Amino acid sequence: MSQGHADYQFSRRTMIRRAGAAAGIAAVAGLPTIPAADAGPDRPKGTVPFSPVRGGQSDENRDSPRQPQPFRYSLNTGTIRGQKLPLVEEIQIAAQAGYQAIEPWLFEIADYAGHGGSLGDLRKRIADLGLSVQSVIGFTTWISEEADRGPGGFEQWKRDFELVAAIGGKRLCAPPSGAAFKAPQDLFQVAKRYRQLVQLGRLTGVVPQVELWGQAKTLSRMGEVALVLVEAGLGEGSAVLDIFHIYKGGSDFGGLRLFNGDALHSFHMNDYPAHPPRATATDADRVYPGDGIAPLPAILADLRHIGFGGMLSLEVFNRDYWKQDALTVARTGLEKMQACVAKIPADPPPRS
Repeated sequence: MSQGHADYQFSRRTMIRRAGAAAGIAAVAGLPTIPAADAGPDRPKGTVPFSPVRGGQSDENRDSPRQPQPFRYSLNTGTIRGQKLPLVEEIQIAAQAGYQAIEPWLFEIADYAGHGGSLGDLRKRIADLGLSVQSVIGFTTWISEEADRGPGGFEQWKRDFELVAAIGGKRLCAPPSGAAFKAPQDLFQVAKRYRQLVQLGRLTGVVPQVELWGQAKTLSRMGEVALVLVEAGLGEGSAVLDIFHIYKGGSDFGGLRLFNGDALHSFHMNDYPAHPPRATATDADRVYPGDGIAPLPAILADLRHIGFGGMLSLEVFNRDYWKQDALTVARTGLEKMQACVAKIPADPPPRS
């Protein structure tokens, strides 16, 4: 491991700890206290059940493309993390660069509130700039029983959901943190825990999103993510997939065609170079979409085919980009994503 990558990993661990430090921020920010989860019905009124895999809503449409949706774009603030800007400035940059949404990290929201910032004012600022918060990045443990012991876990998730809701956020990422590098977890138990997490999120209207991590021991492949969504059995369940993580975990990108677009609301956009190889590639090796070897036109064509109508969220952790002007990076990333979308074949050939 290079010193640069070691520094990056240290930085990521620091972010995770800082996200955990959100405990107590809800009180500082004057947020309401969430009561314990009730034993209400599994599915809210008006929610139509669907399968996370393609064809779940109507068998007769199984072999036909969904109505194409225009792609929308979000800036994941990790892309300009190295510039060490305050959250309000990152939001301004996203709007100025031309994005429709911002995808902040939970610890940034907690830091903002912890230093006296009004989350209501932040929500208004985001809306006034024409942005939305479709997704927020978090690292709170949930997939193992460790989430029930000590600080964090489901009690922390209550506070996390409150923070996200306070700025108008709709979803919060739920990666396999805490158990990512331990023994693989029983996926059926993970599905039960995800079900509990979704039910907890209903109290604030925030949906946890199962996030694929390609380097993890659990939830490293798209098939695992699909199993958790299906077995959880809740209509609002959703996932966050990521080009680099799909590659790193070893799943075939063609598997995207079996997802239901309604189960995906945010898709992390990036690319990866030919070198280093997959076995040693890290998050820090990500590059702009189109600057690597990922089959991006085919990936985007598949997303369109399944009716994906969510956000393409730029998430790269490239140290060279972190040394550049943040607005320049944001604009370049958006232009690169749009160029990839423009290359989508009108009638993509069938996967072999």
